[in-house]
Amino acid sequence: MPLNRRPVQAMAVTLGAMLCLVPQQARADLVLSQLIVELNPARTAVTDVDVWNDSPDRAYVAAEPREILGAGTPGQSARKDPDPEKLGLLVAPARMILEPGQHKLLRIAAIGPASERERVYRLTVKPEVGRLQSDKSGLKLLVGYDLLVLVRPAAAHPHVSATRSGRSITFSNDGNVSVELADGRQCQSPGKECTPLAGKRLYSGAKWTEPLKSDGPVEYSVISPAGTARQLF
Repeated sequence: MPLNRRPVQAMAVTLGAMLCLVPQQARADLVLSQLIVELNPARTAVTDVDVWNDSPDRAYVAAEPREILGAGTPGQSARKDPDPEKLGLLVAPARMILEPGQHKLLRIAAIGPASERERVYRLTVKPEVGRLQSDKSGLKLLVGYDLLVLVRPAAAHPHVSATRSGRSITFSNDGNVSVELADGRQCQSPGKECTPLAGKRLYSGAKWTEPLKSDGPVEYSVISPAGTARQLF
């Protein structure tokens, strides 16, 4: 399985105190095979993520899921529940021990029937705090990841609309699944004098405003479970 070392959202936790001029640093490197997981209870409700300890030290790893309610909106919040059936997502094992260079699989599974709207989860995979194997003061840097888990509805209906106000454009996701707006550009004339525009994952029910430099048309590739479509806004 190919390994992807580029984190979507990484967390760094620095522990200990620098009590000497040259501290001893302890590594605890984790590598995950994927950082975005898509599940569809009607087709593929289970995915295994390879967790690799790429360090010379034993790693104690914890996996903690939470559901993101109102993802991408001003009222966004997080919900945790120790009962996987109530949360709608099973993550196993919740804790693992990895020897140096060891791989283990982390299973992620959607539980229950598919909903009419996509459900969004974040799964924190991080090393737990251990003691430095040294009698000297030092710095221990632990890096974990925040995986994005999307539980798709049985039938995906992507729908993105846009409104313009002066030199800005606001996108609205009125569909039931999140989409990616990629390869955006604004051109003064077809294919000429084009300015690149930022990309964005737009969750169902969310809006996003992007500033513009001119009044020309805006183009984006809209990527969804239904495929990729080039749209003019």
